[in-house]
Amino acid sequence: MPTVANLLNHQCLLAARPQGAIKDSDFKFSSASVAQPGPGQLLVQNRFISVDPAMRSWMNDGKSYMEAVSIGEVMRAAGAGYILRSEDPRFQVGDAVTGIVGVQEFSVLEAKDAVKVDTGAAPLASYLNLLGIPGFTAYFGLLEVGLAKAGETVLVSGAAGAVGAAVGQIARIKGCRVVGIAGGPEKCSYLTQTLGFDAAVDYKSPDARKLLAQACPDGVDVYFDNVGGKILDMALSRLRMRARVVICGAVSQYNNTERGEGPRNYMSLLMYRARMEGFVIFDYAPRYAEAQAQLSQWLASGELRSQEDVLDGLAAFPSALRRLFEGGNTGKMLLRLGTDAATT
Repeated sequence: MPTVANLLNHQCLLAARPQGAIKDSDFKFSSASVAQPGPGQLLVQNRFISVDPAMRSWMNDGKSYMEAVSIGEVMRAAGAGYILRSEDPRFQVGDAVTGIVGVQEFSVLEAKDAVKVDTGAAPLASYLNLLGIPGFTAYFGLLEVGLAKAGETVLVSGAAGAVGAAVGQIARIKGCRVVGIAGGPEKCSYLTQTLGFDAAVDYKSPDARKLLAQACPDGVDVYFDNVGGKILDMALSRLRMRARVVICGAVSQYNNTERGEGPRNYMSLLMYRARMEGFVIFDYAPRYAEAQAQLSQWLASGELRSQEDVLDGLAAFPSALRRLFEGGNTGKMLLRLGTDAATT
């Protein structure tokens, strides 16, 4: 571990509220002296920064489930790292923790907001993927909101991303027939050949609707939506009686400068007595430990696979964030920081 003296903290600040697609000029890179922790606080050297579609909504000056990041503020982000100094007896120097660290190399966290993790049980990056918020989102969204049961057909969009991949794998473990929607033959092959999905639909194909009908000939019991827009509309056309539509995100809509058009097939909800429900994972915070215990068991047994898409260095943050909206990532998008980060 490096010493604290004379260290600079390199940071990525929000410079402008984006109009449409994210640009490099929406961010500013700066540096400051590393802050020292006070009573009840921890100084953490960040090793991985989580890059998430929700960041795009945090950059807007509008209504969201979290307040907007202010101009000139360090960009909000979850992350994982190691404690350099502790002013709380529950944490020791060298402990691995996760928390809301921001897009920066060093963070001062309130100890009450930090979560100690066991890197002996799983790699540090996994705690920002299957053993963190993406995994919890998939677990509670599919099982508590979607109420998926053995023998049902589960359809998930954004299936090659962090949440979508977890949803499909959990559904498979629970005895469901699993169909994923992803962009391109390579991602579709990844879903079926690596993750064990029963079928995959390439939404970029001109025959996407026909392919979906072939993949789900008897309809869909649970649709887990990460994308919104035309893909949501397409999925609504395949609902079965008493289907559940889980609204987790709408990555296709976040860069819109005007409000997107609503789904045309919403009357399917009426015809098939289906329901559509949105959820925010923070509502399940008191039960995170329950999800992590089960996900850890599945990961250790090999029933779950955790894949990360990693870019190195703080300067790669704008590119990493754009990558999510361009469909460039497979698995959880992360930034890796620090000269020894490759060994963690």
